[in-house]
Amino acid sequence: MYIIPIAWIYVALMMAVAEATSSNGSLLGALMTFVLYGVLPTGLVLYFMASPARRRAIRDRENQEASAQAHPVQPNASGETPTDAISPVRKEP
Repeated sequence: MYIIPIAWIYVALMMAVAEATSSNGSLLGALMTFVLYGVLPTGLVLYFMASPARRRAIRDRENQEASAQAHPVQPNASGETPTDAISPVRKEP
């Protein structure tokens, strides 16, 4: 799924390297090339690709909250008496 964004970042990086090493190029031009042709478009594509997963996570969280409100857990619902595994011991003065 991420092979195309990785490949596009590689292509944009190679474009930036070509810009930086060109006789008419500059480092600022290479940086702008990498950011405007590589980072921004790839970031937008990845953001839009993750949109269904975000929507699903929000829906699942709302369903969990709704079920927690509809079926609250009662303390000691099993009917067993509460016991301590270790009895409390105090120091003697």
